[in-house]
Amino acid sequence: MFGLCDANNFFASCERVFNPSLIGRPVVVLSNNDGCVIARSNEAKKLGIEMGAPYFQIKQLARRANVAVFSSNFVLYGDMSRRVMGLLKKFVPATEVYSIDEAFLDFSGIDNAKLDELGHEIARTVKRCTGIPVSIGIAPTKTLAKIASKLCKQYPKLKGCCFMHRQQDIEKVLRKFPIEDVWGVGRRYAKMLKANGVDTAWDFTQLTPEWVRKRMSVVGLRMWKELRGEACIGFEQAPADKKQIATTRTFAHDIDDFGELHQSVAQYVAACAEKLRKQNSVCGEIVVFILTNRHKDNVPQHYESRLLKFSVPTDSTLELTKYASGLLRQIYRKGYAYKRAGVILSDISSKTGTQRDMFDTTDRDKHDRLMKTVDGLNAAYGKPKIVTAAEGFERFRMNRNHLSGKFTTDWEQIIRIKSG
Repeated sequence: MFGLCDANNFFASCERVFNPSLIGRPVVVLSNNDGCVIARSNEAKKLGIEMGAPYFQIKQLARRANVAVFSSNFVLYGDMSRRVMGLLKKFVPATEVYSIDEAFLDFSGIDNAKLDELGHEIARTVKRCTGIPVSIGIAPTKTLAKIASKLCKQYPKLKGCCFMHRQQDIEKVLRKFPIEDVWGVGRRYAKMLKANGVDTAWDFTQLTPEWVRKRMSVVGLRMWKELRGEACIGFEQAPADKKQIATTRTFAHDIDDFGELHQSVAQYVAACAEKLRKQNSVCGEIVVFILTNRHKDNVPQHYESRLLKFSVPTDSTLELTKYASGLLRQIYRKGYAYKRAGVILSDISSKTGTQRDMFDTTDRDKHDRLMKTVDGLNAAYGKPKIVTAAEGFERFRMNRNHLSGKFTTDWEQIIRIKSG
């Protein structure tokens, strides 16, 4: 049996943990620079606030409806996530962290008769120890567990756990479950399936495997089998290495100065390169892009990107910064005010056994020693202690006018309770 533990409205729930007066009140959390809505409490959803809605469009509604608005506090959310995931590991043989607010649970070796009570115990424990409400779905496959978890969110009477294992119950659920909500069905597949009369997950299971394989490849066939109760998606305790690493940001203000734009891009390169080294990988190509503010119709618009392939894959911040700087000079246009920029590293492979070029003159061993030292110092003393000159020491600052405290990671911001 597999389980899926999904934290309910996770970012909003994190804010409520440290401010109980928010319980029952609409809560929304905004993206970087307070741009758009990325999390909503159930009360906010009932007001009609859509995911991804620009904040300026809902600002008046938020004031009228007494909506609590928060800037994204990823330091707090990340720490609360680690606490939740740590608790889950105590109950099951293995866990697979799927996202910041979701984890698959491996119930191998546990008696099925005990799973319903165990699921409820996990939900109660997580809520008691962290304050975060979770929905746990338990089923024969990962895909079915995802569906069970969604049902748990829809029906509070399930009290945190939905154990979906009897065939008649699974069929009943699949007959009503929209095909577009099935894990792995994107917009393109949903449109194609509906055009062929497949509206529910049950309709999908009634197709022939040959039809599914032809239209949706082996990925779709695996999904089809999972919905029919055959476990086809393996359990991964360690997260897979990323095949693409990106850092993109919307600026707090429009930037027309090349030096300021270059500094931001250099910082993005350093962040990507650090992640690359952390998974012991190298990349073979880099993309740099910049774009203006598309919401301003009265100013000239410009979007451009450039890709560069390397003869020798690298993980060196120094090399990657040099490449990114060259690309930025090619695409920057004077007279435009840029609102967003990004760096994407791809063609990622393991650093072990990297093929070198006989004409390569770079002292890569020296780069490796330097990068290891830089990462070690920044890890020990906090970033940014050692940076490239292109990055500068003034870090990227976002508009976060509704930011809550770092209640669990900063001694100065720990909540103090006054007696009397």
